[in-house]
Amino acid sequence: MDFLLIFSGALTGFLVGLTGVGGGALMTPLLLLFFGVAPMQAVGTDLWFAAITKIFGGRVYQKHGLVDWYVLRLMWLGSLTSSLLTIIFLKFYPLGDGLISNLQSIIAIAVLITAIGIFFQKQLHQFGLKIRLTDAKKFKALQPILTVLSSALLGILVTLTSVGAGALGAVLLAYLFPIRLTPPRLIATDIVHAIPLAFFAGIGHLWMGNVDFMLLINLLVGSIPAVIIGARISAKLPHNILRILLGLILMLIASKLLISSFST
Repeated sequence: MDFLLIFSGALTGFLVGLTGVGGGALMTPLLLLFFGVAPMQAVGTDLWFAAITKIFGGRVYQKHGLVDWYVLRLMWLGSLTSSLLTIIFLKFYPLGDGLISNLQSIIAIAVLITAIGIFFQKQLHQFGLKIRLTDAKKFKALQPILTVLSSALLGILVTLTSVGAGALGAVLLAYLFPIRLTPPRLIATDIVHAIPLAFFAGIGHLWMGNVDFMLLINLLVGSIPAVIIGARISAKLPHNILRILLGLILMLIASKLLISSFST
């Protein structure tokens, strides 16, 4: 057992339980920057880490009846379909050496987009709320198709980088369902959405030989108890402050990834 890996898993799991955010956006960069894991292996291992960790966090939220299954079905229709198509494409048309060498930069950009999304989640929620209240009929008519399409883009991004299932998913839900989803329901729905998506993408990366099982076990030893603790105390903490801090951390991580990419 590696204590640093266990601690990294625990820290990430705790943040996932608290906010629904931070799985791929934190763990994949940690594996790249501090543990020297190859990019494709980091993505594949992190997808399984995220899926298993969020099962335990999702169960806590589900017991409290916070998961919105209607929204989930729309999201899964888009994200799981696009993830499957992306997996098939990657299997039969593998990334070339040039793209693989630039994957760390691509992950850094995904983390940066995630951080920006976190910072502007409140504004997007207010914008969605304004449209929902002023033109409710049109907004509600567009909700299903926009949810499916945006989730499809999310599925592609997660399968390629393991980043975005939690943070960007939460941003999309805050805009598309500004009244229906209260903060606890949004977090719960976002976490449960990410579970089959991460499994789908993770199976694909397992198929391509990109999963390190010993690394995964070390991470899960820390993350499973931590995500349960985070989920249990989530409702008692100020989510706005937590998200700002998480956004700042992700900005620093993205910057470090980009600097590291250009220096190699």
